[in-house]
Amino acid sequence: MKKIISALLAGTLAVAVLAGCGKSSGGATMTEGKLIAGTNAAFPPFEYIGDDGQPDGFDIALIKEIGKRLGYEVEIQDMEFGSLVAAIGSKIDVAIAGMTITDERKQSVDFAEPYYDATQYVIINAGADIKNAEDLKGKAIGCQLGTTGETVAQDAEGASVNPYDKAVDAVNDLVNGRVDCVIIDKNPAEVFKNNFGDKIEIIDGAQFDFEIEQYGIAAPKGSQLVADINKTLEEMKADGTFAELEKKYILGE
Repeated sequence: MKKIISALLAGTLAVAVLAGCGKSSGGATMTEGKLIAGTNAAFPPFEYIGDDGQPDGFDIALIKEIGKRLGYEVEIQDMEFGSLVAAIGSKIDVAIAGMTITDERKQSVDFAEPYYDATQYVIINAGADIKNAEDLKGKAIGCQLGTTGETVAQDAEGASVNPYDKAVDAVNDLVNGRVDCVIIDKNPAEVFKNNFGDKIEIIDGAQFDFEIEQYGIAAPKGSQLVADINKTLEEMKADGTFAELEKKYILGE
């Protein structure tokens, strides 16, 4: 996810948060033994609501394992994606939500090292005549609010951009003829293809010259958590835990 928040608003809020909490080691919400991780559980396979009604997915399993190794009990807060950056350091300690590392976001928060590469895909109704960037001109494009998919859609000449709180709502409107296509990250696009079957098609972003993006875990400016998370991610990759989570949640093996 690859997503973008208003730099000015997020930056202002983050400064206020950090000034108020007076901490650099963690976030204002951190208490002994607990790490509160914010997410938006509408971005499968990275985060979604499981059969038990609780957030699940690759990101959720990843942050829980990181927290366990650092000695924290991890509490997951499911919230709107557009609220995550501003909440870091006040309501949550970290955000993990398929969040693309961008220069705008780095003005407000620090990111751990990238843990996943992604690109945007285009979802169309089966048989629709959209094959490249030129075909996006003047189209009604659905996307998830606050994401880099929304930014990409805004770059399409003459396009009408229709942001949704949940990506699945955009795909439902696509199927029902309310938008011409949906721009979203590759992995959730593949999940939607499985869910919607032959009603939709997905197109590799390479055909639209979309750039590769990198997901990162966001923490307050100056937080020791960044170094701790980086070290733990290295350990998880070295001992095979990261690959096992990827197989389970992303590759479906």
